[in-house]
Amino acid sequence: MLFMVMETFRDGNPLPAYRHLRDQGRGLPDGLEYVDSWITADLRTCFQLMRTKDASLLQQWVLHWQDAGIEFQIVPVVHSSDTREVAAPFLDRA
Repeated sequence: MLFMVMETFRDGNPLPAYRHLRDQGRGLPDGLEYVDSWITADLRTCFQLMRTKDASLLQQWVLHWQDAGIEFQIVPVVHSSDTREVAAPFLDRA
């Protein structure tokens, strides 16, 4: 399953998170896969796409980052091409 992780940096400061990444690594438990990430232009928010079959691994990962000045919001997501397939039978209904 895919999860969109939205990280908000405390006081808009990403440097503690980057120090944590440099010094302690990404901290991914086995079974949690980092797919990709994007940072907003104002450096306040990071969006990460993660993949796992076990959502508790995300909790373990968040705890690894607890001292890095980040607030997390995690939302399960479905790829848009999969959603198109699910929606297709409903498109011609009145």
